[in-house]
Amino acid sequence: MMPGFPVVLQTGLLLAASNIFMTFAWYAHLKNLSDRPWWIAALVSWGIALFEYLLQVPANRIGHSELSLAQLKILQEIITLTVFVPFAVLYMQQPLKLDFLWAALCILGAVYFTFR
Repeated sequence: MMPGFPVVLQTGLLLAASNIFMTFAWYAHLKNLSDRPWWIAALVSWGIALFEYLLQVPANRIGHSELSLAQLKILQEIITLTVFVPFAVLYMQQPLKLDFLWAALCILGAVYFTFR
């Protein structure tokens, strides 16, 4: 933990960094390793996911000192959508859809009910 740095911010930054790794682990092989056997993609993804866990586990431990389990999960979902949309559009070259906005609004509702 970093003294004087708000726990929610520490948690959010670590979760954001971990989510970038996990998004690449889960989906980048569809673009970069589509011509390779699935097990090679799995091994590469596991290698990337190791870095995700090295950030995610401390993030959740730090966050759980002030946040409930439900709040940690909703925070992770907010970050997931925030990371996934630019990844899908910019890296995977998927079209930006209005459905992303509707999903974000649903998550905002979850945020409201979880953090109130």
